[in-house]
Amino acid sequence: MNPCIEHWLAQTLALGGSDLHLSAGSPPMARVLGELQALDDNPILGDLMAKKLKALLPDWMAQDHDAAVALAGLGRFRVNVFEQARGWSSVWRCIPEQIPSLQDLNTPACLTQWLQHPNGLLLVTGATGSGKSTTLAALLAHLNHTLPLHILTLEDPIEFVHHSQRSLVQQRNVPGHSADFATALRAALRQDPDVILVGELRDLPTIELALRAAETGHLVLASLHTRSATQAIERLVDVFPGDTKALVRQQLSLSLLGVVHQVLCKSADGCRRVAAHEVLYATPAVRQMIRDNKAAQLPNALQTGAQFGMQTMAQ
Repeated sequence: MNPCIEHWLAQTLALGGSDLHLSAGSPPMARVLGELQALDDNPILGDLMAKKLKALLPDWMAQDHDAAVALAGLGRFRVNVFEQARGWSSVWRCIPEQIPSLQDLNTPACLTQWLQHPNGLLLVTGATGSGKSTTLAALLAHLNHTLPLHILTLEDPIEFVHHSQRSLVQQRNVPGHSADFATALRAALRQDPDVILVGELRDLPTIELALRAAETGHLVLASLHTRSATQAIERLVDVFPGDTKALVRQQLSLSLLGVVHQVLCKSADGCRRVAAHEVLYATPAVRQMIRDNKAAQLPNALQTGAQFGMQTMAQ
């Protein structure tokens, strides 16, 4: 690894940053508390970056490449490399070495209740950079330390590394260990898992197989990009053709455990970021709304479901 990149990563970590941005023609920048700031205005660095950034990156990093990289003394990083008008750029997401616990993240109590179910679908939703991967890692760590299970993860790329504790944890990089998520998930159904983690529900085949897995006796944890907990329901159903939507709503109403939507906010003292959660619990009433295609009523169920542990983002 180039020593310049290691130096900038060390600076980012020292600032408590979440991402390092390297862009040809610009100084290195770190995202700290959700905002970008330049790491160094030294013109020598600017000149260096104005040259083809690709020369600084490892040879195996190709255009539009995603990877996870472990660097001695620094930690683990998720990296994306791409080309833009001024040259090459890359973004380095800092992955904490220690997987935080659900208590550390102050997640809603219902999450540990959902993890006690032997099967079903648990969704963690939010925008990019909202901490979905961290929450999923904490959920997996909780299961790994408390129950004797076979846990299989499908990720792009593998971010947090889980060492088997009470559970057997096997992590698959997609693509790499399998051609795509749908292929890996189809194979997973024949690999005797108790829990399947799908890094992201991206397309119809993956969503279809995830629903089938949840329906056939597996606990499925997955992330989804949505703006709210209730939108996750519509997003999953809308992917499917019109003539299959009724069947999908039926499947979803039977398998869904709940949806946790999260955003990262600055703490009151402005020194860190914490997650705020919106929680949709799959109560019998919510399941009926999904089945009857009454998604428009879900926000009201969310607002009035405090006795079940539900809460809106405003609340």
